[in-house]
Amino acid sequence: MNGHPPSIPPDGRHRYAVRVYYEDTDAGGVVYHASYLRFAERARTEALRDLGIPHAELLGQFSLMFMVRRVEVDYLRPARIDESLTVVTEPLAVGGASVLLRQDVRGPQGSCARLMVRLACVKAGDGRPGRLPQRWRTVLGAMCNAARGPDHGPDQARQDME
Repeated sequence: MNGHPPSIPPDGRHRYAVRVYYEDTDAGGVVYHASYLRFAERARTEALRDLGIPHAELLGQFSLMFMVRRVEVDYLRPARIDESLTVVTEPLAVGGASVLLRQDVRGPQGSCARLMVRLACVKAGDGRPGRLPQRWRTVLGAMCNAARGPDHGPDQARQDME
């Protein structure tokens, strides 16, 4: 353990605050589409750190890392320069070597973008699939369970994206 106790949010959703800077926008002051991917990446990194299962430990102790296998983004409303956004990250399913996440980028007027992200756990040396260590599966699974309600799960999440 890294000395940082896991902190699973009661609702199973991690929240990460981000401010929109000039560098995140296009010439019109609207968030450039690829910036949402950077916001989501930062939020995933902070979520793992806050859960007590950071990337650095996964790499250092197990020579494993997460790679984005698939990402789907729905752009719902433009975010603009200097807005305060919150990226809400929620694991929907945890497998032996992958994790399915939903990430919602929210601004003052509601959701700006929704992402469905499939992360693959791979061996750092050759990029082949690697099994998630038990502690990562346990913590991410507990986060999933905290968020799961009667109408909540990967199938419902995918329907929400449509």
